[in-house]
Amino acid sequence: MSPPSSASAGRSDRAVALVVLVAALGYFVDIYDLVLFGVVRKASLQGLGVPEAEMQDTGIFLQNMQMIGMLVGGVMWGVIADKKGRLSVLFASIITYSVANLVNGVVETVPQYAAMRFVAGVGLAGELGAGVTLVVEVMRRDVRGWGTAIVATVGICGGVVAALVGGQVESWRHAYFIGGGMGIALLILRIGVVESGMFRGLDDRLVRRGDFLGLFRRRDRAVRYLAVIAVGVPIWYAVGVLITLSPEIGAAMGLDPKPVAADAFLWCYGGLAIGDLGSGVLSQLMRSRRRALGLFLGLTAAALVAYFTVGGTSMAAFKACCGALGVAIGYWAVFVTSASEQFGTNLRGTVATSAPNFVRGAVVPATLGYQALIGPLGGKVAAAATVGVVSLAIAAVALWALPETFGKDLDFVED
Repeated sequence: MSPPSSASAGRSDRAVALVVLVAALGYFVDIYDLVLFGVVRKASLQGLGVPEAEMQDTGIFLQNMQMIGMLVGGVMWGVIADKKGRLSVLFASIITYSVANLVNGVVETVPQYAAMRFVAGVGLAGELGAGVTLVVEVMRRDVRGWGTAIVATVGICGGVVAALVGGQVESWRHAYFIGGGMGIALLILRIGVVESGMFRGLDDRLVRRGDFLGLFRRRDRAVRYLAVIAVGVPIWYAVGVLITLSPEIGAAMGLDPKPVAADAFLWCYGGLAIGDLGSGVLSQLMRSRRRALGLFLGLTAAALVAYFTVGGTSMAAFKACCGALGVAIGYWAVFVTSASEQFGTNLRGTVATSAPNFVRGAVVPATLGYQALIGPLGGKVAAAATVGVVSLAIAAVALWALPETFGKDLDFVED
């Protein structure tokens, strides 16, 4: 067979670059919306007339509604990605959460807000998994880690922008309008993105596609799937508890005035951008996903110790700890890459879409556990620290059970 011409190779390179760009910008808008609620939580609840005494519990309820939506969407979009294609999910999911964002800007009651956070969560659930699946399937096995690192790093910057926009715009409603507008604009860029050749190749294979329950029909497959999810849990424990609830936890640590959520998110997501790029690069240089994940889990443990011991000494120290925590939990790029590499093409979209959303959904038991432990442990700081220790212990055990996937040929199916 003759080698491709330079012109065809150029078109191929441009097609791959477009896939990476679109996936990265899609994740940027995804993270913007995901973080935005945490940034405007207090302002929006005040605008809806929620009493100060009910602010924390109402905020947790709304966050949990969003995360429940992501759990539902994670399974739904994952199955669609394997049955109908990765591009179908990229288009449908961004339409869903963009419209929900726009409607979020006009809600007048907490029940309306909760309903729209749920719908937004369903839409947000499809973006990352479908984008990463497409990226790893169109890139060469030896360089695909670079592609997912770019996607994750650009995407995390959406959190930085959300912190800046949410803290600066005149109204929290305008911040939601901006997010919805960015999503609609992104749809135009998606025209011309090509479907994965590996997925198209499934047409010639008699295999079951998008069989979510099939992940649990074999013990080894179920262990891989649950281990992937567990490794990522500390990331969203940190974001969903320590950063989102930073005003309450910071005040409990003795900070006066108490931290502002927008500042905590800004520092954390600034660190996350650095960490995601660093973890992705490191996994490529080390030629190992597992070793990179293990190193960053160790950094996360150190950052949690600093958060609870040094963070309460001054506001500057608290912000620095939020930034350090962001760097440490910045192994999201390697996590999503490993998740997508663990399974065959007929289940890859299901796993790559559902696993990150089950990780995000772990915020629900984390916040519920935090609330339940405040009384028995005598305070918010002890409760938050205990939930963190548990999440890290589970992640460490899960990493031990996770197979190495660096350089793995992804053109295979699960029987």
